[in-house]
Amino acid sequence: MRVMSIIGTRPEAIKMAPVIRELSQSEQFESIVCSTGQHRQMLDQVTQFFNINVDVELGIMKPGQDLFDIISGTLIKLKDTLKEIKPDYILVHGDTSSCLAGAMAGFYSGIPVGHVEAGLRTHNLQAPFPEEANRCMVSKIATHHFCPTSMAKNNLLQEAISEQAISVTGNTVIDALLWGNQLLDNRYNNTYWEKIIGHALTQRILNPNRKLILITGHRRENLGEGFNQICHAIKTLADIYPNMDFVYPVHLNPKVREPVHNALGNAENIHLIEPQEYATFIWLMNQAFIILTDSGGIQEEAPSLNKPVLVLRDVTERPEAITAGTVKLVGTDSLRIINEFRAIADSPLKYSIMAEAKNPFGDGTAAQKIIRTLLHVKQGRQG
Repeated sequence: MRVMSIIGTRPEAIKMAPVIRELSQSEQFESIVCSTGQHRQMLDQVTQFFNINVDVELGIMKPGQDLFDIISGTLIKLKDTLKEIKPDYILVHGDTSSCLAGAMAGFYSGIPVGHVEAGLRTHNLQAPFPEEANRCMVSKIATHHFCPTSMAKNNLLQEAISEQAISVTGNTVIDALLWGNQLLDNRYNNTYWEKIIGHALTQRILNPNRKLILITGHRRENLGEGFNQICHAIKTLADIYPNMDFVYPVHLNPKVREPVHNALGNAENIHLIEPQEYATFIWLMNQAFIILTDSGGIQEEAPSLNKPVLVLRDVTERPEAITAGTVKLVGTDSLRIINEFRAIADSPLKYSIMAEAKNPFGDGTAAQKIIRTLLHVKQGRQG
């Protein structure tokens, strides 16, 4: 059974890496990896880290591309690719433009599509934009839905998707994180981190008398006033906690970089660094005291490392984490961010409750469960 996994962004590559590994190790499948190149440089870092061989490069990346360019460019190139390779099954992941275009191409070509990380919903098409619309559309055309949680499954059932077409597997990001931590232990040491992020910053991070606050932010819906509020909160917290280092790998988007550098570029304990390869980011998460983020994947990963997460968004498609107590939704209002941060940072009890809460997104066996389902599909075809 020839299975094509379509990836285009760094998060997709991270979360699909364990599935691709399981496919490549099974004699029952021929694994084909197709990269759209939506985030070419950042994606390459992940494929190299996990030693993933990309079989097909669509190379759609170009300066100034927008959502129209990504979708249309991917669809057109996949048309010929699917005709040539003739996969029996296509796997797409999550809610990116690459995911939507890959699912549409499979649907138009009459090829079954499996949707990994299916069923996430905010029930607001504008937040996150365009991801909420992307995943809703993919759910309408996918053949099978691999849900990370029972809540995600229920979302699909409420949309009249057949229960027989849904499997609850856990989230593959946990598989990737556990695998990545093993690779870190085998490959890297403190000398490596000094080479990557500098001697001075590495020493501050490793100083037991200081604490690392890790920050990420890039969501479209936060651009403008949202980012101004977030930056004001970070600047204020850096003043309140001079013994903490606020490390922010700043996204490549100029609409993110400009306000962040303007607002935070001159503080002694705020460190604006370039986007980091996956290995370095895992290491930073391991060292962190608290994580501030608008990322979806980090909401899933950090709890497995016992790190409290404050989510810089007004809504999240991962309410399971809020219910479990591993993350807290704080929005983009600067005063609320400051108050919620101080409540956790200043209370060992509140901190430990969040840090020790059980991760609701699985135990690191999601990829194996996905492969078992695909084997049933394969056996059904043979029968």
